[in-house]
Amino acid sequence: MKVPLLDLSEQNQALRPEIEAALGRVLDTNAFILGGEVAELEKELAEYCGTKYAIGCASGSDALLLAMMALEVGQGDEVITTPYSFFATVSAITRLGASPVFVDIDPQTYNLDVSLVESKITERTKAIQPVHLYGQCADMTALREISAKHHIPLVEDAAQAIGAEENGTRAGAMGEIGCFSFYPSKNLGGMGDGGFMTTNEDAFAEKLLALRVHGSKERYYHKWIGLNSRLDGFQGAVLRVKLPYLDEWSDKRKKNAKLYRTLFTDAGLTEQIGLPVERENCRHIYNQYVIRVRNKRDKLRTFLMNNDIGTDIYYPVPLHLQECFEYLGYKQGQFPESERVARETLALPIYPELRPEQQEYVVEMIANFFDS
Repeated sequence: MKVPLLDLSEQNQALRPEIEAALGRVLDTNAFILGGEVAELEKELAEYCGTKYAIGCASGSDALLLAMMALEVGQGDEVITTPYSFFATVSAITRLGASPVFVDIDPQTYNLDVSLVESKITERTKAIQPVHLYGQCADMTALREISAKHHIPLVEDAAQAIGAEENGTRAGAMGEIGCFSFYPSKNLGGMGDGGFMTTNEDAFAEKLLALRVHGSKERYYHKWIGLNSRLDGFQGAVLRVKLPYLDEWSDKRKKNAKLYRTLFTDAGLTEQIGLPVERENCRHIYNQYVIRVRNKRDKLRTFLMNNDIGTDIYYPVPLHLQECFEYLGYKQGQFPESERVARETLALPIYPELRPEQQEYVVEMIANFFDS
């Protein structure tokens, strides 16, 4: 049996008539950059996320960068964030001349350890940037208390967490700006690059709308130095087709996660494998399903690959140990939980169309690995 890490073919084929009709609308209007489809998508996304505004842009990486630009993060500033995330989390900070101030992660959720944040605040702290990793919100209740106490804005890196919730509030609605990705592997994925930002504040919305078009509110008149980061009309049309199905897809991922837990438990594997931990009063959307294997992670991955099971490692090298960030002066051992997790975690297939017999095969092969 073959079990790919991700298979988009079934989902896209089922939606093909709707997608082709949506693309035809864009062809009819020739609105290939922004345009009506993107404007309608932005309204629908704002309603979905529970925010006043949603603003499309060219990628999730640009969403993070534009958020930092809107907050006027720059030379000499500091942004508190996690070393265990995708590269764009930190490149958005460093390319503006600011410095990331890393805080280690909670070993259970892999999100920012909020108990360590306040000690890292200085007079140079311009923002706090939690990451809602793998589809689960960071502890935003505690972070908002810290934010309010010190008057420091929160930028939510919600690239993996559209529809995730804490106490009924959705990701992107709990900080000053939320940043999302439409990369094809996301729960709501486009057919190319794309992203968006959310905010409830008029001033930030006005600025983000301008920054994505070279800082221009009126064509050829530039109030700020911005980017060329506009969402394509084709992507807007495709995403409008997909958005109504998003909760159904996320619920199927959660159902698959529940079945994995049952299968791993029944197979007696919970001593060898650490399973994902769901926080109370939160909705986990399982953008990834990440297990933890001490000492044998790489051997297990090779074994699964040889048995036609797709896996991935998010992320093998924490950001503080990346070669390009050597100038920051961080050393191995400073963030032990992040380093340990980078050595031990492995992502298994979790996409909505995954069949129970495929999950049974995955668990059977993992059991065979440990038996051998």
